[in-house]
Amino acid sequence: MTSVPKKVGRAWRAPLAEQIAATQGGVVHRSQLRSQRIGRDDVRAEVAAGRWQTHGKHTVAVLAVPTEPIAAYWTAVWESGSGALLDGPAALIAAGMTGFEPRRIDVALLNGRKGYQRAGVRIRRRRELVRDPTAGGPPRVPVSIATIHAAQWAVSDRQAALLLCLPIQQRLLTPNSLAQAWHDMGPSPRREVIASIIADVSAGAHSLGELDFGGHCLAFGIPEPARQVVRDGADGRAYLDAGWDDIGLVVEIDGGHHQLALSPIDDALRQNDETIRGSKVLRIPVVGLRVAPDRFMKQVASAYWMLWTATNGVAHAHTAAATLCNPRFGRTP
Repeated sequence: MTSVPKKVGRAWRAPLAEQIAATQGGVVHRSQLRSQRIGRDDVRAEVAAGRWQTHGKHTVAVLAVPTEPIAAYWTAVWESGSGALLDGPAALIAAGMTGFEPRRIDVALLNGRKGYQRAGVRIRRRRELVRDPTAGGPPRVPVSIATIHAAQWAVSDRQAALLLCLPIQQRLLTPNSLAQAWHDMGPSPRREVIASIIADVSAGAHSLGELDFGGHCLAFGIPEPARQVVRDGADGRAYLDAGWDDIGLVVEIDGGHHQLALSPIDDALRQNDETIRGSKVLRIPVVGLRVAPDRFMKQVASAYWMLWTATNGVAHAHTAAATLCNPRFGRTP
């Protein structure tokens, strides 16, 4: 950076501050300004002139630099307390994750450190705190830890699945590193759901082999499939191939982790609705069966009874009708 004279005037301090702010979404820390010999009186003069704004004790917004969303993350870290780190979804977004908009910014702070509450920021207390040593941008916890915390703090199992899958889909971490972080984690809320989804994304074939798809079928009033074979696909993904040969219906449950965010789940639901009308193959992403089992199993049961009725004739249609009026289908006779 260009050397700075001992006394910094407006002609010097404006471009220096703008240069720093441009790398941080439009904000600077007062200590960064002091390192460039821009002191309290200089900041006060810029604020009085309407060129800068203060956002707390440490944060200064340089208005000549366009404000970017990342500025809120820098501000949250600087203003929440000494040694604060981004955690949960905020840390994932700072690491490059897209496709999720958090309602607040989670910040981790060591027990015993004085914290300062801010609107839109939630402080999470920790006995130990590990900073990602390789991360650029706002200080934050490692991606693997942030991913698990994001799932623990999610508002629903479905959101937890999304936050476990997005970082892997976007290659911010590997399934193995996520599994290792989970192994090292202590007591956890939503443990069963998180454990099953991590198993799904880190070891597809093993996970699918333990999946009780037959039990799901019985719960929805249809017989267990005649075959349940876990196989590997050409693209390295694992599938559970289940079917009913007597009516020509096959269900493939995809255990691959390459496309496990929730948009493929929604796509699969829509595609299955179309498939029911003419084809005999249904496909279900395994995470979808974890977080939206009723919706997918309603489709499987609907397809089964439609094909069963077509095969066995209208004389037996009352059996299908009685099953479809099961309360789990949300229908009445």
